[in-house]
Amino acid sequence: MLDRQGVSAHVVSPATVANVGPGFDSFGLCLRMHDSVTAKVTDHGIRVDIVGEAAEDLPRGESHLVVRSIRAALAELGVAQPGLTLRCQNRIPHSRGLGSSAAAIVSGIRLAERLAGRDLAQAQVLELATRLEGHSDNVAACLLGGFTIAWSEAGRVCALRLDVHDQIRAVVFVPGQTLSTTTARQLLPTAVKHAHASDNSARTGLLVAALTQRPEYLHPATQDRLHQDQRRTALPDSLALLEAMRAEGLAAVLSGAGPSVLVLGTASEPIDTERWTWPGWRSVVVSIDTRGARATAEVAQG
Repeated sequence: MLDRQGVSAHVVSPATVANVGPGFDSFGLCLRMHDSVTAKVTDHGIRVDIVGEAAEDLPRGESHLVVRSIRAALAELGVAQPGLTLRCQNRIPHSRGLGSSAAAIVSGIRLAERLAGRDLAQAQVLELATRLEGHSDNVAACLLGGFTIAWSEAGRVCALRLDVHDQIRAVVFVPGQTLSTTTARQLLPTAVKHAHASDNSARTGLLVAALTQRPEYLHPATQDRLHQDQRRTALPDSLALLEAMRAEGLAAVLSGAGPSVLVLGTASEPIDTERWTWPGWRSVVVSIDTRGARATAEVAQG
């Protein structure tokens, strides 16, 4: 048992956009839209209270993703498992390509550190979060903030954080429709054309420059040949909106695996959300989160 009964901790974890166009399974962008979780150590059992997004659909016991992540992190720390009370305030839409599962996983790991009074090394956190999530792009951005590039090196997960140019602005267009990442990935072919891979390689390099130094290149830099059009059968409305925006020069991409659409603009050329009002969709103006997930100091109670 964790010998810190009554100790509580609070974590906020941001939404993220994976891929960002051509950066398939490697690029991530951190957004200022946060889930908030408070955990308290008890003598036994589990209680999970949820308000906000998907509150009616999520489990309330050990299978809740934040709980599973707390358990995994405590095991990594070598700490016996306590009873827990959780209160989750969900603001990130679920199954919309905005990294809600990554936020839950990272929240759980950061909460476990605070409850145990010990931190995992950053590399351990990234490895554990990737293992729980299945891929590293969303969790890297959620952990580090800003714009991230994730890759594997000799069996290890690695990530680099870069600052986003201060003139870049973002809007997320969120539909009522949901789509699971698993379903979206099943639509992708097992092989791609060499010409398509070559084009994406060039545009990923350009996108690094556009996001960090030269935002005037955002539109050509966000062109993708590997994964967006391949999901058309599941996301006809998302692709229709994306293509209509791109035809007018806007840097629109699927947010992660969709169905949401992210549009990147600049302070001098902001996105006209009223121009792009579509039935059943809502637009959310968001800024870049530069900090990533973060915890308050633990509070002893009782």
